[in-house]
Amino acid sequence: MIQRTLGAALRTGGDFAEVFVEDKRSSSAMFDDGRVEELSSGRDRGAGIRVVVGDTTGFAHTADLSEGGLRSAAEAAAAAARGGGGGVRTVELTRQETTPPNPVGVYPESVGKGTKVELLRRADEAARSEGGSIKQVRARYGDSRRQILVANSDGLLAGDDQVRTLFVVSTVAFGDTGMQTGYESVGRTVGFELFDTYEVEDIARTSARRAITKLDARPAPSGTLPVVIGPGGGGVLFHEACGHGLEKDLVDKGASVFKGRMGQQVASPLVTLVDDGTMAEEWGAYGIDDEGTPAQRNVLIQDGVLTDYMWDFLRSRKAGRQLSGNGRRQSYQHLPMVRMTNTYMLGGKDDPASIVASTENGVYVSHLGGGQVNTASGDFVFGMTEAYLIEDGKITDPIREGNLIGNGPKVLTEIDAVGNDFAMGSPGMCGKDGQGVPVGDGVPTLRVQALTVGGTAA
Repeated sequence: MIQRTLGAALRTGGDFAEVFVEDKRSSSAMFDDGRVEELSSGRDRGAGIRVVVGDTTGFAHTADLSEGGLRSAAEAAAAAARGGGGGVRTVELTRQETTPPNPVGVYPESVGKGTKVELLRRADEAARSEGGSIKQVRARYGDSRRQILVANSDGLLAGDDQVRTLFVVSTVAFGDTGMQTGYESVGRTVGFELFDTYEVEDIARTSARRAITKLDARPAPSGTLPVVIGPGGGGVLFHEACGHGLEKDLVDKGASVFKGRMGQQVASPLVTLVDDGTMAEEWGAYGIDDEGTPAQRNVLIQDGVLTDYMWDFLRSRKAGRQLSGNGRRQSYQHLPMVRMTNTYMLGGKDDPASIVASTENGVYVSHLGGGQVNTASGDFVFGMTEAYLIEDGKITDPIREGNLIGNGPKVLTEIDAVGNDFAMGSPGMCGKDGQGVPVGDGVPTLRVQALTVGGTAA
């Protein structure tokens, strides 16, 4: 049936056709202030078909997976790409073996809702046990199983079974300085066995302690200071401020500061930046991307030199280069585009403690929050959700209400110390052109010589 669908897509003269079939099941549960606020599950099935003629792409999607439904979608996509013509074109498909990033132990759909809700109750109790200042607790459980099949007119036939499980706890503490929040999350491309590795009580207590710690925080300083970023917690900066600029579609649009800089020194020699969809269990891992390409480990910056961009299938094919496995889409209702997977900076040789000790006065950032980035310029603003002062080479008081303000490429050149304690950060969702996909990021302890800190201290 897939072969016949591809034939229908090509009948009017398409250069390339692709069928993407998706069957996704998901469930979630929310526990808010001692009550179950949400308990849901769902299933979404359908197919997206694209046809390429020259530089024009036609795309259609359907929830009707019958042969008639697929044929209609194929003809609609072909018509959008180019009408007219006729004849028959047969595609011979060759199944490609897929290696999943890790085996799944317990499929989440096999676990009862009561068991999932009990995790939330335990988390709520553990967070509140940290002290009376914790006034609000919200715990969330989520899982998904996404089975995909990709076939195209080059003869590709590949499939993948992607399972993800997530647990999140956010807390609110009240004290003399007002309200402070804490947050902790764990997410992996594994099944319910996630909770054999992680105790929900530990996740909840970490969230609560972050909120309580900030009750004693001092207002963040303002000015240009050395900034030490802790392991794992600052990966989002490199994802947003540097990673997007290395996506080939943005490079082609002239929306990247890295355009035309291949082979040039764009970062400190201490910086090696990697995007890796093969990292076992990490949130952005998969067997194949949404164009059927096996996940890859791509070195984007090696010792400070720009070595590669991230590519999708059509751009790789047009350039006659190796596929990088970065073609992703939110669902069958969307076209694929260039996206990151797990993006991280490799660890270095420095002792993390010595990095702090050699910083006379500055800021230590454990976790960065949300921010805003201009991918064309690399300019960014990120909130610091957990940060401390560095005074006389020691981490001292927590600070609050502070931002990091800078430029991604400039930050890359001003990294002067990289620790040997690499860690991945929290699971995240990356938004681009209206599509969200799961991604991971990570960094070791590192120091930026000078970065603007926006605070409120006098």
